[in-house]
Amino acid sequence: MSRRGAGRSQRGQTSLLIVGLAVVVLLMVGVVVDASAAYLRRSGLDSLADGAALAAAEGIEGSQVYRGGLGSRADLDPAMARGYVVDYLRGAGAESRFPGLRYDVAVGPDRVVVQVSAPLRLPIALPEAGPGTVISATAASFVVVGD
Repeated sequence: MSRRGAGRSQRGQTSLLIVGLAVVVLLMVGVVVDASAAYLRRSGLDSLADGAALAAAEGIEGSQVYRGGLGSRADLDPAMARGYVVDYLRGAGAESRFPGLRYDVAVGPDRVVVQVSAPLRLPIALPEAGPGTVISATAASFVVVGD
């Protein structure tokens, strides 16, 4: 086999490597972009849940103080807590920032727990992510009565 024949058998191999590398790079970019979008959505929902839980606990606590003091413990009313959360979410423009936002408010003897979730449309949708990607966050605010 001559040198000329040996060179022909390798023809096109570089193009195949370049195409393969380009596919791998595009997949990596897609994963990074989608992960960043999910992280940013989660961060925004974390802030929203924190603010809503604090608004509910402070609103209930404040109204009790003005009505006659807390006494030895604060009584957390689920209906009032839910109202304060709804007011906070409305005032923060949550529905326009997070279309499809859902929230849940749970009230315990000394805490308000707020869970928020919203769908995320990934910028570069990968088949593994599926069409129904939902991001959620949970925050709690505790009411402690002390001397």
